[in-house]
Amino acid sequence: MRKIYAVPLGLLGAGAATFGYASVIERNWFRLRRFDVPVLPPGRPPVKILHISDAHLTPGRSRLIHWVRSLDALEPDLVVNTGDTLSHRDAIGPFLDALGPLLDRPGVFVYGSNDLYSPIFKNPLRYIWRTSRSDYTKRRREPDLPYRELGSSLQAAGWLDLNNRIGRLKVGELDVEFGGIDDSHINRDRYDRIAGPVDPRADVHLGVMHSPEPRNMDRFTADGYDLLLAGHTHGGQVCVPFYGALATNCGIDRPRVKGLHRHRGSWLHVSAGLGTSPTAPMRFCCPPEASLLTLVPR
Repeated sequence: MRKIYAVPLGLLGAGAATFGYASVIERNWFRLRRFDVPVLPPGRPPVKILHISDAHLTPGRSRLIHWVRSLDALEPDLVVNTGDTLSHRDAIGPFLDALGPLLDRPGVFVYGSNDLYSPIFKNPLRYIWRTSRSDYTKRRREPDLPYRELGSSLQAAGWLDLNNRIGRLKVGELDVEFGGIDDSHINRDRYDRIAGPVDPRADVHLGVMHSPEPRNMDRFTADGYDLLLAGHTHGGQVCVPFYGALATNCGIDRPRVKGLHRHRGSWLHVSAGLGTSPTAPMRFCCPPEASLLTLVPR
């Protein structure tokens, strides 16, 4: 009888240990990734971009808050936030506290779906065969998170709102042109509002979005953007060793679910993000991250 119960009890114990590791250890094991991106004209000095995404912040995430605040020591020239910042209506203050001195640096942002809609429980296995986009199209409920207040707070610090907008900033010694779109995952993207060739007088052109949908990435590239920045995927969040992400939750292919890659004539960086939804608080073989992208001459 003991042998009969040994295997299921062993599997149960292994499962509990894996869940404990994924939800307690790896979920708080923050990493900084570094990449050099050759997009600048010859002779231009390097520029450092701090890319953050998918904090899914709740007021109690003190380790995440303190770690993000420490990133100011990197002295980035620009901060890019690609959305899904909130997971609680009282999280704006903690997020501004997390940014801290980073708010004094040039910055830009777009929204993700979870900046508007509070999280609800979903079966995480569904992501393997479909995305969560239909969850929003079916509910069509009014936003219940204070995304406008979040945007106003960031704009008050001088950051650019790039939701379906074009913007321009002086970053270091560079003239940087931005094009951004709102979240395609909830049908708020309006690329036609920013469509058209980039301004050749700018030194570099950055396309900013939350979800890396190929149809929008193709248009950014066709318009001449040098580097595209996105989040949303969580890098798969739960990955299998030697295989990678099980799902991307959008139209991008699995090999490009995170990190620096090419997309036609542009560079593409997809952040695996800083957090998780409170309803699925775990990461496995995919630690939370921010990225420092150093733009260098071609």
